[in-house]
Amino acid sequence: MNLVYKNEKTLFGIMLAVSLLIWTLLLLGALGMALVYGLLFLLGYCFAQSALVSHLKGTAVQITVQQFPDLHQRIERCCRRLGLESVPDAYLLQRSGAFNAFATRFFGRHFIVLHADVVDALELRPDAINFYIGHELGHIRQQHLRWSALLAPAAWLPLLGAAYARAREYTCDRYGFHACDDLHSAQAGLAALAAGGKRWRQLSASSYAAQAQQSGGFWMSFHELVGDHPWLVKRMAVVRGLANGAEVVQPGRHGLAYLLALFVPRFGVGGAASLLALIGLAGVLGSAALPAYQEYMARARMAQAVTVGHDATAAVERYFYANGHAPATLEAAGFALADPGHAVQDVVVDAGNGTVRVFPSDLNYRGQAIAFTPRVDGNQRIAWRCASEAIPQAVLPAECRN
Repeated sequence: MNLVYKNEKTLFGIMLAVSLLIWTLLLLGALGMALVYGLLFLLGYCFAQSALVSHLKGTAVQITVQQFPDLHQRIERCCRRLGLESVPDAYLLQRSGAFNAFATRFFGRHFIVLHADVVDALELRPDAINFYIGHELGHIRQQHLRWSALLAPAAWLPLLGAAYARAREYTCDRYGFHACDDLHSAQAGLAALAAGGKRWRQLSASSYAAQAQQSGGFWMSFHELVGDHPWLVKRMAVVRGLANGAEVVQPGRHGLAYLLALFVPRFGVGGAASLLALIGLAGVLGSAALPAYQEYMARARMAQAVTVGHDATAAVERYFYANGHAPATLEAAGFALADPGHAVQDVVVDAGNGTVRVFPSDLNYRGQAIAFTPRVDGNQRIAWRCASEAIPQAVLPAECRN
């Protein structure tokens, strides 16, 4: 049986060509800065990986000859079966019900992490643990981790990066299948991932695999096209096909889903690093978007405050034309505050010169006023000038900027 998924080599070639082109353009276009950014990327990657490995060493249980010898023996046997000369460091990690595993690499050293819930769930079907182990060893055997840095530029591209990540998962499922003694153990391993620690024993693998026929709709197609992993029901269908010696034909994806997915870049490089990259990107976007959003909201509230100011100046203006001088209070001018958006804390008028001051309710500008200063022209008509000495120009409406 060919252990490499049919599309992985083709996708790898495309990824490599695109990545080399991007790296070359970066080096030629801005040699100095490209090297600086490359070093910063490497430094950030090292810190992220070191944090992950440190967490494993400080929290998880290392699987050795003395510690969980049954698991250590299984890992060694799977390595021999899959052609791995060196046995990676292995850890058992409790993740409070999160059913998954991953492989990682740090300074040339490989690690695999098994989650305790999965191992415990498969205690009565130990050969299925081989599938779980073999899948992660497949990432090491195929050198997926070794190539990740070089392929990083193409890994972010819509459709391509995610397609390659899914192809790797199908390949590693084949490695997991090959690591099992019983052809049905791989199905048990996937059943545990799907149904949890107890219910997996009652799961019908054939019925679960049949759910793959529902994956051809628009939304399921779209979310798979932008994801690193195939739907688990599809993986079950493929593994059942391997056990029966038949190639499974999966349902086609919705055509429009490809069009939408074309505009969604891939967020990570798979495994735990994908989550780190997604969190990092969300942080960067948030740090850029939050100030812009806050400024937008401040401008909106200032616009409401200026509208209240216009109502107040209109009342003062009517009072002046009727009486020839400014009112002592806004109430005397017949002004009643109408502020459904609660944008204003207070509005006052200077009885001496008729200046109207509006105090916004925005906490960032409490005690600071927008002043409407009147000026009487030769025809005894009032013109108003709106301005503020304390509130930033950026959040004021255009009519109130100097």
